[in-house]
Amino acid sequence: MNQIQPQPSRAWNATLWVAQLLLGLTFAATGVWKLVTPLSTLKTILPWTGEVAPAFFYATAIFDLLGGVGVILPWATRIAPWLTPLAALGCAALQVCAAVFHLSRGEAQSTPFNFLLIGISLFIFWGRRKKAPLS
Repeated sequence: MNQIQPQPSRAWNATLWVAQLLLGLTFAATGVWKLVTPLSTLKTILPWTGEVAPAFFYATAIFDLLGGVGVILPWATRIAPWLTPLAALGCAALQVCAAVFHLSRGEAQSTPFNFLLIGISLFIFWGRRKKAPLS
């Protein structure tokens, strides 16, 4: 027997879209910024960039960029929209790793934004899978 899924409310959909856009733009802009700004400049802004291998740093930039695009583009185009909740989950995982990294370096003051992004990412993951999936 087919069960008819109720349509998600417009408010839930709009709220999730706002969250997706904020998260996606934050991650994508950060990724682009990391990729186009010279490491010598970034070392003065983010001291940890001079203490890790450049390949590690650029990998984080690529993950940021892919996460940002993945949170918005698949849902917006309806091409493989199942990727959007997975991208949100990946963004959460990336921020958990970032928080652990900063805490391990005694940089607890750097983690509140990581936890905010984790919360938004998990909200999108939950919302796009359970509360307002594509019909």
